[in-house]
Amino acid sequence: MREYHKYEGLGNDYLVLDPAGWAMPLTPERIRRLCDRHFGLGSDGILWGPEAVPEKPDAVRLRIFNPDGSEAEKSGNGLRIFARFLWDSKRVGEEPFVVCTLGGDVECRVLDGGRAVRVAMGRVSFRSADIPVTGPEREMLNEYLELAGERVTFCAASVGNPHCVVLGQPVTAETACRLGPQIENHPSFPHRTNVQFLEIVDRGTIRIEIWERGAGYTLASGSSASASAAVARRLGFCDDRIAVLMPGGELQIEVEPDYTITMIGPVRAVATGSVAADLLARLE
Repeated sequence: MREYHKYEGLGNDYLVLDPAGWAMPLTPERIRRLCDRHFGLGSDGILWGPEAVPEKPDAVRLRIFNPDGSEAEKSGNGLRIFARFLWDSKRVGEEPFVVCTLGGDVECRVLDGGRAVRVAMGRVSFRSADIPVTGPEREMLNEYLELAGERVTFCAASVGNPHCVVLGQPVTAETACRLGPQIENHPSFPHRTNVQFLEIVDRGTIRIEIWERGAGYTLASGSSASASAAVARRLGFCDDRIAVLMPGGELQIEVEPDYTITMIGPVRAVATGSVAADLLARLE
């Protein structure tokens, strides 16, 4: 059986593949084929889990793959979707539970009968070594990147995965698609980076456009919302409860004094099905 489950969080869609039903290991080529919107199932990535964590019997492991075949450390929307999948498959109930990712362990809790999920995303770091960013050890606030004929101001942060929050640019899809690829692959970011273009609406609201590492232009991103809210708070533009507006919708972010982030947002189921024999043959 090659069953898949598709969910979306604010237009950011993922395929959930349960390893128990997939004898075929994932490879970058297979990931790219499955995520292809013309020749595959179509998605912004793959969530591979749950897997057991022997040293943490009460937790489950999640692996997150971008549509270019690379593996991501963490994904806020992906974590909400995975939590909803665990809820739908009756693996979890109303109590909080732990999901282990490459970017650290997070606590999730399904709310409102599965319609929303709260995720404790962890603590944001602005330190260059944590993100990482090249150069001397420093806090990555109000720095500059030289692009092709353009200089941009940015802050960088890690939420378990790298983010570059750009200030002072038009917050439009066109800007994200024009500058995003240059910044994602800039040599200052040795692991590449997710990119956000930030607008401060008021002390409780920001708006962002997103270029996601390994995926491209994206309608929403939970880790991007978390990093952008932390930057807005760190620069003194916003208070500790922030609504993050994205093309796909809105997430609620709470920033603790130590920059620990809690995110709440919706999840919707899209489809459950089996991969057809023709596509399986192309994967093999």
